[in-house]
Amino acid sequence: MKALILAAGYATRLYPLTKEYPKPLLKVGHRFIINYIIDKLETLDDINEIIVVTNNKFMPQFRRWIKGLKSQKRISLVDDLTKSHSDRRGAIGDMDFVINKKRLKDNLLVVGGDNLFDADLKKFLSFVKDNPHPVIGAYNIKDIRQAKKYGVIKLGKQNKLIDFQEKPRNPESTLIAMCLYYFPKEKLGLIQEYLNSEIEKHDATGFYIDWLRKKVPVYGFIFDGCWYDIGDHKFYHEAKNRFLKED
Repeated sequence: MKALILAAGYATRLYPLTKEYPKPLLKVGHRFIINYIIDKLETLDDINEIIVVTNNKFMPQFRRWIKGLKSQKRISLVDDLTKSHSDRRGAIGDMDFVINKKRLKDNLLVVGGDNLFDADLKKFLSFVKDNPHPVIGAYNIKDIRQAKKYGVIKLGKQNKLIDFQEKPRNPESTLIAMCLYYFPKEKLGLIQEYLNSEIEKHDATGFYIDWLRKKVPVYGFIFDGCWYDIGDHKFYHEAKNRFLKED
């Protein structure tokens, strides 16, 4: 199994912090955000390579970062060749780019490079092994106002995904999709099928997941503990305060 960390965004909502610096390399506590994600992936025996996709603008910073990184896993960098927010590929475009660039034919675990969580990924992989279909990470944010900012999901029997609403005005629940996905190798080709389709496409992965669930069964795994999506200054400061206490 390969792990893909999405780190090619331009994080405009965090300007000026991220105007010339990638969000995954911002510090939370005494460590980079991406290092917390690497630690989670390090514990998974099934992962034989961690791929970090970034953009051409921030590639030099990631090259410096990887030189100082100590890891038992093989870690590789992929440049998605974009240079600004205006020509970005988006999360789905980056997934497709990496799959083609690396000629991936393995099961794929995808993690957002700005996601911080304290739950163990081993339980997620155990759920995945018992399920030959795509699986998304889910989290109960417990705040209906905050839920408006995310993809709100509904799970049915055996945690099958039966509804997905990207940033709804009136969320029906506080169960949201994390930027954490498992795609079995047999389903990787559906990403390109989605990009080649004539439907209106968006950067957010939620639109792909909503399309995907209508093609094949998709399931959700609900995580406990804390989770932060470092999307703006408010959540970045909250995460810094939380993890600084634990360091």
